[in-house]
Amino acid sequence: MMKTTFTAALFAMTASAALAAGHGMAPGVSAEDQDVSGGTVTAASVIAPENGWLVVHRTGEDMKPGPVVGYASLKKGENTDVSAILQEEVAAGDMLMLMIHAEEGGMATGVFEYTLGAKEDGPIKPDGNLVMATITAQ
Repeated sequence: MMKTTFTAALFAMTASAALAAGHGMAPGVSAEDQDVSGGTVTAASVIAPENGWLVVHRTGEDMKPGPVVGYASLKKGENTDVSAILQEEVAAGDMLMLMIHAEEGGMATGVFEYTLGAKEDGPIKPDGNLVMATITAQ
């Protein structure tokens, strides 16, 4: 009986994983305006097509990505409550863009190597579009 239950559970888990992989959830970032006075910013959910980075850029009314002020690693698939430590002061009212970047083109795997405009660990662009969410610091 134990072996049958284990086999059934294993099959159910394998089928669920295969079903999720087959549906290929679209890359995305979900985040809300939030208090950043604790020195971090958090995305509630990030769907990453590959291992990479959640990168926090400054932005403004022009909605163009500016300097990087923080980042956190991502695993392929769904990531929840992804927090990035801010590397400089962010004031209430500042706009931040939380964007998915790839882990490719750099000199070292697992080391964030992007600088604004560089190709190393750069943003992903499915269909030519950045994958990001914009929030306002509270």
